Amino acid sequence: MKKKNVFIVYCHPSEESFTRNVRDSFIQGLEAAGHNYELSDLYAMDFQSDMSKEEYTRDAFYHDIPVIGEDVRQEQEKINRADIIVFIYPVFWTDVPAKMKGWFDRVLSYNFAYGNKTMKMLDKVLILCTAGNKIWHLKRFGLLRSMKKIMLGDRFFNRAKKKDFVVFDGMAMSFPEHREKHWEIFKKKAYEIGKNL
Repeated sequence: MKKKNVFIVYCHPSEESFTRNVRDSFIQGLEAAGHNYELSDLYAMDFQSDMSKEEYTRDAFYHDIPVIGEDVRQEQEKINRADIIVFIYPVFWTDVPAKMKGWFDRVLSYNFAYGNKTMKMLDKVLILCTAGNKIWHLKRFGLLRSMKKIMLGDRFFNRAKKKDFVVFDGMAMSFPEHREKHWEIFKKKAYEIGKNL
């Protein structure tokens, strides 16, 4: 199997979270397969999620002024070094946490992700998200469809050859039996996904 360069964008405010366990198990799978990876832990980095006025003006009015912060430049370079980009996060109100939303706002900028595009075509984008609700609930109310539409349709619709969306569901404290039963099962699944990427 060919070694792949994997860029992981991870976002969770707590080091004790189940989501961190998913991240660690996924990385263990990558390491077992000999893949290379870079990790951006947005909370650990204290990534700035708010766009500046200059960034907004550049993107909203398609200005060619190169207003790129060093933090954004580093993230864009990580994307262009990667074959695969992986997002690992908890579902907050049917979307990513605010820091990750800000990452999209600032990093997928004009003349990088669109306009005079310099962002490479990725081999794959992979979503590994943890959800408090069970999958049936997310499907019944159309929330899973919305989540996929935003992440894969809007943010990566023409920026990756392949796309995959995995939900580790029912992990809220209000589902203690489901949470306990699936904790190790989901960790093993994350490991296997990383190993067989």
